[in-house]
Amino acid sequence: MEDIQPTTENLAQAPAPARPSKTAIVTKLLSRNRGASLAEIMEATHWQPHSARAFLSGVRKKKDLIKETRRTGETSYRLAN
Repeated sequence: MEDIQPTTENLAQAPAPARPSKTAIVTKLLSRNRGASLAEIMEATHWQPHSARAFLSGVRKKKDLIKETRRTGETSYRLAN
């Protein structure tokens, strides 16, 4: 059997590792016990505020989304179990 050594040609053809989708990232944040604030969602996805709110609106239509207020006064969103 021929031993193949990595070269720049071989490495250039190798597929890049799959990056998690923004939907997967936000779903993971919302699945935490403490949920996620709008600011946390925006930071993780680099979305504008209106885009993050639109995503949450879509989640609310498809799944049970719980809206809570943290002790700091910040609104937190999480998925119901």
